Amino acid sequence: MSHCKTVLLIACWLMLLSFTAIPQSQMQDTGKGVMIETDGGILRLIPQNERTIRVTFKKSETQLYPEELIYSKQVTTPHYRVTEDDVLIRMELEKIVAIFNREKGTLCFTDQHGTLLLREKAGGRIMRADTLDNLLVYKVTQRFHSPPNEYLFGTGQFQDGQLNIRGLSRRLTQVNSQIAIPFILSSKGYGLLWNNYGLTDLNPAEEVLPLQRNDEQGERITVDATGTSGNRKETRQMNRFSGTLTLPAAGSYALMLDVGQSMARKHHLVIDGDTLVNVNNIWLPPTTSLIAELSAGTHQVIVEGEAQDRPQLFWRAVTNETILSSPVAEALDYTIFSGSGDEVIASYRDLTGAAPMLPHWAFGYIHCRERYHTQEELLENARTFRERGLPVDVIVQDWQYWGKYGWNAMRFDEDRYPDPAEMVRQLHAMNMRMMISVWSKIDKQSEVGKEMYDKGYYIDGSDWIDFFNPKAAAAYWEQFSAKMLPYGIDAWWLDATEPENDDLQHRKILNGTLPGELLRNVYPLYVNRTVYEGLRKDDPGRRAFILTRSAFAGMQRYGTATWSGDVGHDWETMRRQIAAGLGQMSTGLPWWTYDAGGFFRPADQYTNPDFHELFIRWFQTA
Repeated sequence: MSHCKTVLLIACWLMLLSFTAIPQSQMQDTGKGVMIETDGGILRLIPQNERTIRVTFKKSETQLYPEELIYSKQVTTPHYRVTEDDVLIRMELEKIVAIFNREKGTLCFTDQHGTLLLREKAGGRIMRADTLDNLLVYKVTQRFHSPPNEYLFGTGQFQDGQLNIRGLSRRLTQVNSQIAIPFILSSKGYGLLWNNYGLTDLNPAEEVLPLQRNDEQGERITVDATGTSGNRKETRQMNRFSGTLTLPAAGSYALMLDVGQSMARKHHLVIDGDTLVNVNNIWLPPTTSLIAELSAGTHQVIVEGEAQDRPQLFWRAVTNETILSSPVAEALDYTIFSGSGDEVIASYRDLTGAAPMLPHWAFGYIHCRERYHTQEELLENARTFRERGLPVDVIVQDWQYWGKYGWNAMRFDEDRYPDPAEMVRQLHAMNMRMMISVWSKIDKQSEVGKEMYDKGYYIDGSDWIDFFNPKAAAAYWEQFSAKMLPYGIDAWWLDATEPENDDLQHRKILNGTLPGELLRNVYPLYVNRTVYEGLRKDDPGRRAFILTRSAFAGMQRYGTATWSGDVGHDWETMRRQIAAGLGQMSTGLPWWTYDAGGFFRPADQYTNPDFHELFIRWFQTA
């Protein structure tokens, strides 16, 4: 009996030793990176180049995306070295080191000298299963530590006027005047690209204050509106909305106002009588963000907006962290780049595509107005520039040149444009180039539209072409090439490529096989890729130049410049464009501009000296 007890004790002791000897997280060096088995899923560290590592975390092998969209380069795995002990797994590249802590389940990154770049927060890797149209998807969130002296830039072009976005709450969606690119550039020597094609929240605020509409009606205003159906008068009823905000402590708070519509007409936020935001325009993004210093206790909040608004104020205390979250994903997926700003962007472009040099004339003055109405009007304007010795390199024909043929019919109405090829020839004789507006929506009653509709090439329930469908994209370019290229036009303005008003929500794409939420932010990538690759194929002797209103990570490889959309005409709007442009430059897309003086102008623009001063200063910055 005693002998049996001894054998049992020895066996238990050996079993205990065997359990304690097994690492908390198993690691495998695959030759192309490191795979770590954790309790929650599979974590992969994938070297991309000497200063870049891609991190993915998966709970399943769910494959949702039809193709890789951001990265254009077939990666040749750079040299790396892996070491491990009971606590740490280290993967060392020439310019960056990734360290996984088995006990905490977290990653941190240093440069080659051991200087900390970025570290995940314990418990900050979150992945929750969900369903979308019967598809298994995941809501993914990653929390990183952010020291108080860090400055963060990027996420694209936003109209909130914020340049340093550390602690700021932002919702990344594509709408007129807002461009969402999930890339952050840090003053701490790194860049971070969040590899998700749908909606993304930066530092999402989970606390929300619903605002109640007051009984009394506000001001009624009549405005000239320019929309996809043309110019029109709109009467808008303004209202006040109010609520009481209770804060647990004094400090810095990230506030995000969501008007509750696809677009806003007014951002107006007042707290305790202090106006924190006051921006008016025909088109504004649905959300705007700021950081405010607020005391503990209750605060009276007033928001002014349209009667149809359903505003909510999202808020959170600013903490020493950066959070990225997406409601629809197949994996938690991000890439970290180490180095100076220039080194980070160079590494990013090495993997996502170089930015082609634009033609030299693209860097001169581009003259655009809210459309010329006839061929002669455009040519007369061009001749006047030359006669008066005013420098101009490009003149732009905006929308509605298609006239009776229907929206974006890829055809000039000959009643007003009798000889487009001759128009272009005369411009070239004046050493001037021509740009023209072409849309990714087409009137279904037009000749082109009927053909596209019969083949099922529209996004269901909309007038937008389904560029996610390769056959639809090819058909679009076939029409574009046959109908527009023969005129000799020099540059192409691809308008409203968001598509307008964040219009992929609740729609089916890719011939009705995928929910639009999966690829909600990458429509501009598909549209501009179609046109750029078509131009390189069918017009190879000319450098491509595309002006477009929306963008996504990697789009710099398609010869595109963006502009900040249909913005207003006041000093605050001008200031905000500078921050917006710098925010986009920080994401690796080099070419950007705006409508000098604003797209919308005051009714007395020709006699108002204050507007003249604004226009001159704005023009100087351009």
